[in-house]
Amino acid sequence: MCPFVCPRSSTSQRLDQYGPNRENKLSIWFAGDFGGLNPNVECHGELRLLCDIRHSGDVMDMEFLDQERIVAASSTGSVTIFRHHQNSQTLSLSQKWENAHHYDSSNGSASCTGIICNSPDIFTVGEDGRINMFTADRKEAVRTIDNADSSTLHAVTCLRTTEIVTVNSIGQLKVWDHRQQGNEPSQILSMTGERIPLHCVDRHPSQQHIVATGGQDGMLSIWDVRQGTMPVFLLNAHDAELWEVHFHPSNPDHLFTCSEDGSLWHWDASTNVSERKPFLHTGGRSTTFLSHSAANEYIINAWLSNDPTKDRMEITNLIPNPTLSVNTLDVLGSCILCGTDAESIYVKKNLFA
Repeated sequence: MCPFVCPRSSTSQRLDQYGPNRENKLSIWFAGDFGGLNPNVECHGELRLLCDIRHSGDVMDMEFLDQERIVAASSTGSVTIFRHHQNSQTLSLSQKWENAHHYDSSNGSASCTGIICNSPDIFTVGEDGRINMFTADRKEAVRTIDNADSSTLHAVTCLRTTEIVTVNSIGQLKVWDHRQQGNEPSQILSMTGERIPLHCVDRHPSQQHIVATGGQDGMLSIWDVRQGTMPVFLLNAHDAELWEVHFHPSNPDHLFTCSEDGSLWHWDASTNVSERKPFLHTGGRSTTFLSHSAANEYIINAWLSNDPTKDRMEITNLIPNPTLSVNTLDVLGSCILCGTDAESIYVKKNLFA
C-alpha cells in the first residue's frame, strides 16, 4: 500500500473532490497495493471509494489535523473539520466555522485558500487577506488578524513552533509569530521587479529557515529567512503557474513541483549528472543565466550543505505526456501521488530506485 494522501498527510488513503459539474464531495479512497508494479511505471488503476461526504463549495485545500480528523478549506469562506470513522468507513462533520473568510464592506464570502495544521492549532488564510487561528474544541477563532495583508493570501505553512509563513499575490513572503499580539508580520521578504503572485510555499523539514515557493510565472524560489529580503536563488522552472511545491519530508535534497502546464517535476540536488540545462539565475527577474559551476555553488550555499558531491541537480518529469494541469501532489517515502484537471490520479513508487 502506498501510505500517503494528497494533499499533505501521513495516512494510507486519499482525499479528493469531484469536478465542478457535480455535487462537491470530500472523499476517502483506498489506493490498493502497488508492490507488484514496475517501479518505473505510473499507476493508473481504479481506486476504490471508501466513503464520502458533501462539501459546500469547492475544496481549496485539505490538511489532516490528526489520524482521524481532516480540515478542509472552502471557496465559500468556511473551514470544516470532518471525522473519519475507520471502523465503519464513514465521514461525519465534526466542526465548522462559517464565514471564516469574508469581505468586510459587503460581508460577501471570500475563498479560504490555504490551511496548515500544527495540532491542536489550525491556521487559515484567504482571498480577504485575513489570517485565522482555530482549535478544534472552540467554536470561535482563537485569534484573527483581519488586515494581515492588503492582497490575496494564497498559501500558508508552519515555519517554527510559534511561527507561520504566508505568500501573497504581490510576490511577498511574510513571517508571523503568533505569540505576538500585534497585527504586523515579524518579517517581510519580497520578489524584486514585477510583483508576480506566489501560489505555494513549503518549509525545509530539517533546516527550518529554508523555504521554497512557486509563482504564477512558473518560477521556483528558495528563500533563507535568516538573512536578506529577497530569494537566495530563483529557478526558471515550469511554463505556467506553479501550483504546489514540496520538499521530501525525510530526504530534502529532493523537491517536487507541479504546474498548470501539466508537468510534475522531481528536483534531485543529490545526484551527479554530466549535463543539465543551466536554468538557474539570481537577483530580480533577469534573463541572464548562471554557468553550471556558479549555479552549483549557489545550490550548495542555499541548501546549506557541505557535501562536495552535491554539485549537480537533475530534473525528471514524472508525467511523460502531460495534458491538463497538475493541481496538487503529496510525497512520502518512495511514493508520490498527484491529482490533475483530467480527474486523474497518478501514483509512482520507488522514486529513488
